[in-house]
Amino acid sequence: MGRVLKILGGSIAAIIALLVLALVLLANMDMNRFKPWINERVSAATGREFAINGDLSVSWERPKAVEGWQRFIPWPHVNAKDITFSNPDWATTGKNMATVGEVDFQLNPVALLKKTVSLHAATIKDAKVALEHDDGDRNNWTFAKNEEDKNKPSTWQFAVDGLDLAGTEVRYVDPGKKADVNTQIETDQDGSMVWKAAGKFNGEKLTGNGKAGSLLSLREKNVRYPVSAVVKVGETTVTADGTLTDPSTLSELDLNMKVLGASMADLFPLSGVLLPNTPKFSTEGRVVGKFTPGAMVFRYEKFKGKVGDSDIGGTLEYKQQQPRPLLSGEVVSNYLNISDLGALIGTDENDKKENASEVKQPPDKVLPVSPFKTERWRKMDVQVTFTGKKIIKDKNLPIDNLHTKVEMKDGVLGLAPLNFGVAGGKLTTELHIDGRNDPAKARMQVAARGLKLKQMFPGVQSMRASLGELNGNAQMTASGNSIATLLASSNGEVKSVITQGSVSKFILEAMGLNVGSAVIAKVFGDRQVQLNCMAADFGIKDGLMESRTFVVDTQDATILVDGTINFDNEKMDLKINPESKGIRIISLRTPLYVQGTFKEPDVGLDKGVLAMKAGAAVALGTLAAPLASLLALINPGPGEEVPCGHLIADASKKPVAPAPGKKAPTTAQQKVEEGQATSGR
Repeated sequence: MGRVLKILGGSIAAIIALLVLALVLLANMDMNRFKPWINERVSAATGREFAINGDLSVSWERPKAVEGWQRFIPWPHVNAKDITFSNPDWATTGKNMATVGEVDFQLNPVALLKKTVSLHAATIKDAKVALEHDDGDRNNWTFAKNEEDKNKPSTWQFAVDGLDLAGTEVRYVDPGKKADVNTQIETDQDGSMVWKAAGKFNGEKLTGNGKAGSLLSLREKNVRYPVSAVVKVGETTVTADGTLTDPSTLSELDLNMKVLGASMADLFPLSGVLLPNTPKFSTEGRVVGKFTPGAMVFRYEKFKGKVGDSDIGGTLEYKQQQPRPLLSGEVVSNYLNISDLGALIGTDENDKKENASEVKQPPDKVLPVSPFKTERWRKMDVQVTFTGKKIIKDKNLPIDNLHTKVEMKDGVLGLAPLNFGVAGGKLTTELHIDGRNDPAKARMQVAARGLKLKQMFPGVQSMRASLGELNGNAQMTASGNSIATLLASSNGEVKSVITQGSVSKFILEAMGLNVGSAVIAKVFGDRQVQLNCMAADFGIKDGLMESRTFVVDTQDATILVDGTINFDNEKMDLKINPESKGIRIISLRTPLYVQGTFKEPDVGLDKGVLAMKAGAAVALGTLAAPLASLLALINPGPGEEVPCGHLIADASKKPVAPAPGKKAPTTAQQKVEEGQATSGR
């Protein structure tokens, strides 16, 4: 046994002696002789040209920050100058991806046994790094691997214990994001890292600055690493202040974040999160997240802010998943200014942001022509509910609340339901737009229930005592890439009825042009007229809305409306024919016309009919006594009552619409088909 111990002891002593001899030789050896070998090996491993062009030296030192038996093992202290690392052939930022004036560090040899490259007290001076992403999937920081190793994860790890940066500059270029940003990074006197950035992102001017904690803390596990930053891109400013957990692996974050900008849609290039166009906004809340590879999750918790004149609050969560990330959550507005919704669909005339849309709204058009950005719809799925509790609106707009569920899946946008409280009733809408097609295909269903007549026209004094409720349905399909093109190609039906109630006699008399009665009613007071029925039935084909039936019948008058509304050229051509029941003295019985455009409607008298009646009065005055001339102005009324039951039955039928992109039958074709169906019964 003693002999064995002697042999073992002698062997260990020999190994130690050889190790000491090797260290002595290495310490006195010119390491520049190894530069060609090192350059060749690194170049072969990365597929790029690597070179140490300046002096390379290695000395051996005992580590100061290590305890235990490892403190007796000397570590190599490496210093290298003038290092270059080339770009791939496709890069546009120059020959080299990186140039470094000087690198100095200690290497932990014990960690190499665990397949970890651990650098201590590293210093980098005068480094210039260019990070570039092309229009496709290539970037210059991913290195080519052999076919056998492409799908094999590396078993080696990299760790830095202390880092000092001086004169370091990082440039980031990404044509797809229209980005070219230079960032200068320095180590402050207290060991913290400070940075300053300038350049362009998404074609907008970018500036920013920030500070992070001590670089020495990078070596610690589960540490909460403080960070703060302010970044401004165009009119959007993001301020963040919080911590990163375990920054060496970047596992979690917890930040207080403020965002101010001209439109939430501008955040898409910055965050990849799809948000709608909005007026100017500001939000503040807490962002927590986990950087699990392939399954990152971020939550903007209990945020509050303003969009235009409206307040917003809620929680949104972004979850990385396959095949598309998901944005979900709930947003609530306690005070919603209805005018702020105009920017969502491009109807806000006060929105002067130049890059809001490449297509400008024509000055003579009302329907928004701004195209949908359907190319973004397939980048993310959305499940978000929105509630507007108190509506701030014009006094003539009878909307009192709003609730909708926004859902987007694989390029299909749905608002189902989209509910409004309107005039004491409810307007329920289901809208679906399939952005996978070009042009997009849409279908919409609308149901109006219990809309109070007196609340539908709150600005009209004579309607305040009116009774009765409006109920209706509409169904439409269309193809187009904007609201204007969708309506211009729409097909379907719109139907509504009022079965009971009363309406203002003054309103009806004014519509019937019963001048004498209108003046008397206006001067001496108004009274209510019993409403027998109202029935409206419109067919829509290729954007042309044509009245099939539009009748308002009361105990005193029957009002017939006939004509078309063209969504393509935004023109109207409607004729309103009032027919009084019984005799009305000084009743002109002249139809009204509604013509012109949506932007500038023209409402007036049918001058042709009025001239004919005036001519008849002159003729009668020539042939008989002056009193006879009044006969031409007497309205005997229609000979029979309007069949309310039949009208209501027709208008109450469920509206139908063809598939998106298909043609609707003409009114004449539909009447023929209905006649054939009736005769076949």
